[in-house]
Amino acid sequence: MTGAADRERPSGGLSRRRFFGLAGAGAGGVLAAGVAGGAIGRATAADAPVTDPAGATGAVPFPGPHQAGIVTPAQDRLHFVAFDVITERRDELVGMLKAWTDAARRMTAGQDAGEVGAVAGGQYAVPDDTGEALGLPPSGLTLTIGFGPTLFTTADGTDRFGLAARRPAPLAELPAFPGDALDPARSGGDLCVQACADDPQVAVHAIRNLCRLGAGTVGVRWSQLGFGRTSSTSSAQATPRNLFGFKDGTGNLKSENGAALDRFLWVGEQDPGADWLAGGSYLVTRRIRMRIEPWDTATLADQEQTIGRTKGSGAPLGQAAEFDPVDFTVTAGTQPAIPRNSHVFLAHPANAGTAILRRGYSFVDGSDGLGRLDAGLFFIAYQRDPGTGFVQVQRNLRSDAMNEYIQHTSSAVFACPPGVTGPGDWWGRALFS
Repeated sequence: MTGAADRERPSGGLSRRRFFGLAGAGAGGVLAAGVAGGAIGRATAADAPVTDPAGATGAVPFPGPHQAGIVTPAQDRLHFVAFDVITERRDELVGMLKAWTDAARRMTAGQDAGEVGAVAGGQYAVPDDTGEALGLPPSGLTLTIGFGPTLFTTADGTDRFGLAARRPAPLAELPAFPGDALDPARSGGDLCVQACADDPQVAVHAIRNLCRLGAGTVGVRWSQLGFGRTSSTSSAQATPRNLFGFKDGTGNLKSENGAALDRFLWVGEQDPGADWLAGGSYLVTRRIRMRIEPWDTATLADQEQTIGRTKGSGAPLGQAAEFDPVDFTVTAGTQPAIPRNSHVFLAHPANAGTAILRRGYSFVDGSDGLGRLDAGLFFIAYQRDPGTGFVQVQRNLRSDAMNEYIQHTSSAVFACPPGVTGPGDWWGRALFS
């Protein structure tokens, strides 16, 4: 878990180097333990500084050109849920999305989910809020929605809601990757909602009330709780550590760097599906179980060679400090200081050729029947196109030394529409219009 100092909001910054061709550009590795540092994660002088999105009230504004919860400075806690749509009626689905939007607008402002609330309706009325967030501040709550491929066309080819022709080409099921051990019951989904907040009860409250409002229209397919953000999405946030103990997200895309976000994150006006998705982004989730016990028996040298960074400072091997440029020409004796099968080498943009915005979280879901921790990283990545984003990076990691210590157990992809623009707007309006 991160402390108060880690929740500082961005104040802007200056770029030290450009994206490609220069050592130290940031990367978007799939379990990137501080993959790289540089221009992707640094604002340029032309980028407008980002002010505290929560202000003095702890509330992140809900409306805007992009959904909150993507480049919003990463909060401490996560409750992520994927839904199956169980109605066959388009009007019921649209009605639920409108109700969800109204509730999200209220809850992110620190209000009850409904106009009456948890206690003001009288003794014989059913409350329109569950009440567990009474007295709590907004805690930086953001709610982000996405639409899965099966909302447009089911696995058997059925177009339930007349949306098949509006499915953008990049919204496709992810290909199989070597080493995957995916659980179908914890993968996919017609819809998803990502709730992030600095108080876990606020995040859980938000999801609980959306589930309540969606009863009879959607059903929960799978969900994931997360703690201890594993990425920083603003330059002012300290780089956190993942459960392997390494700094994670040193060179992540940062909210201050508008040029990089436009290039790698936001769907553009000329992209497929831009008639309803422009200003949105694609979301990939992967539940990555870390083999904690074998990792904990590895020597420090083996761990650092696997990652390509020092465990203490987070510096690239062969360098002194976390944000020093990643230099693959540095040697240690006769060998490269950064091994060619290390995570840093394979995930670096000069080798992977792309960047994604990560905002994942650690998880510990008890233990398995053999007494081993069921723990790891709930990987979340946003990108302009999954095919040229996550898929490209993941294919580059086939020979990653870290694969000995991790296993991907769930997978999903969603298209996240742009933000709502005013009181009459609602999640998915452009898609369903």
